[in-house]
Amino acid sequence: MTKWRVKVKSPEQSAQHLASVDHIRNNPKFAELVKKRTVFAWTLSIIVLVIYFGFIGIIAFDKAWLGTPLAAGSVTTIGFPIGVAVILSAIILTGIYVYRANGEFDEINRQIIEESR
Repeated sequence: MTKWRVKVKSPEQSAQHLASVDHIRNNPKFAELVKKRTVFAWTLSIIVLVIYFGFIGIIAFDKAWLGTPLAAGSVTTIGFPIGVAVILSAIILTGIYVYRANGEFDEINRQIIEESR
């Protein structure tokens, strides 16, 4: 576990702070929150990496396909909408994380704080 360093003014405040930290760390909801956030963040990170490196892989192994026009006589190539999709997927996945963090994760965090008082 990470050791937190907090400036305190007196030994009483230090003891009180350490007791609060221990109480929160020992709360089963805190362990649940850490696990859920970690799994969710890793899942989204893996999705982003697969999308990004998939795009880079296509560039590396089949550049000509990305340069194929969308339609006969079209100036826009297949690579353009795929590149836009890579960027939009990152924005959408960020929005999904923020939505869940501000909803479910914040609610669990609020419950932990209430129980620690």
